[in-house]
Amino acid sequence: MVQLIDELQWRGMIQDIMPGTREQLEKEMTTAYIGFDPTADSLHIGSLVPIILLVHLQKAGHKPIALVGGATGMVGDPSGKSEERNLLGEDVLLHNVACVKKQLERFLDFNSDAPNAAEMANNYDWFREISFLDFIRDVGKHITVNYMMAKDSVKKRLEGEQGMSFTEFTYQLVQGYDFYWLYKNKNCKLQMGGSDQWGNIVTGTELIRRKCGGEAFAFTCPLIKKADGGKFGKTESGNIWLDANKTSPYQFYQFWLNANDSDAADWIRIFSFLDQPTINTLITGHQADPSKRILQKALAKEVTCFVHGEEEYHKAVETTVKLFSNADAPAESLSESDLQEMEGVITFHYDRAKIEAGTDVLSFLTETGCFPSKGEARKMIQNGGVSINRKKLESTETKLDLTFLLHNKYILVQKGKKNYYLVTMA
Repeated sequence: MVQLIDELQWRGMIQDIMPGTREQLEKEMTTAYIGFDPTADSLHIGSLVPIILLVHLQKAGHKPIALVGGATGMVGDPSGKSEERNLLGEDVLLHNVACVKKQLERFLDFNSDAPNAAEMANNYDWFREISFLDFIRDVGKHITVNYMMAKDSVKKRLEGEQGMSFTEFTYQLVQGYDFYWLYKNKNCKLQMGGSDQWGNIVTGTELIRRKCGGEAFAFTCPLIKKADGGKFGKTESGNIWLDANKTSPYQFYQFWLNANDSDAADWIRIFSFLDQPTINTLITGHQADPSKRILQKALAKEVTCFVHGEEEYHKAVETTVKLFSNADAPAESLSESDLQEMEGVITFHYDRAKIEAGTDVLSFLTETGCFPSKGEARKMIQNGGVSINRKKLESTETKLDLTFLLHNKYILVQKGKKNYYLVTMA
């Protein structure tokens, strides 16, 4: 068996670990789980770390359980949050759970006959049968309020202006019961998660000890941060989703390609499955000539192939080459097929009659959806951040007419350095 803890430690993927966890993993095939939040119908790249942890676990010969929180999604986890989130209805949650399950099946082996084949679980399956009175009698009595109040996630919320609802306060008991249920019914002895979940996780190990005298284990990985202080996984256009319909493979590829040197060196350990010598060679090569962006290209390739497959990765590279490698060439040099085959570039349709009549550029940029408002478009044009057909817009008073059309049909808009939009006249 691969030594899982050693593998994760050199990758920088372990922060807190309960005593005895390494020994348990070295002793026998161990069943372990991670919870996934079904508050959307797709996971985003913040979910990649737990997914990758489960993949490493399975590769090391252990059995992963992916727990989708159909019940806990109705409650809301206060960990790492400053205010209570909106609670979703049962129909929406069940739809989200089904979508998340389908995504997870792309990364883990659920179908083989191997003893460590992955399993899915939904905590709604056991919580829907439990009454409130049963829960406070059979679970609540084992964990004191003092114990719950001592958790950092609870302390921070109680000290803030927003406070904390009873619903959120009980979350750690609900998550703790998940671990207990999986321990009793699936022989699950290990829970993993982000470092913000440590308090919730150890509540589960404590509940297992107090209710049945069992021994359970845990470790967490650090929360991913960006060197510039920005929030990981967020761009000006929002979350980076794993669903290609929400974030195209091209946009996904660009996110990783645009990582700065410091982040790329950390992220390639965490988000790829390349071995240590290979990664060390990449880092050395990158340091010798950072302008070649060897690390970023390797990182973007590995993660895009993992999430979207090799074919979509190659399409993303082709689009990148067309857009950036010869960026000084006039847009007129791009063939119609070049424009049509730019996978992942956001496309909009626009009324041809408006172009024939002549339309002001601010109306065009907002009506197509390139910008949410004329004010934002005006500001970016004034700062030199908008190009039409690879020519920088010099004035907010520009009028667009038929002479701007490429192949009598298209206008290529660039917003900032990396955001491209192809507008087709309809």
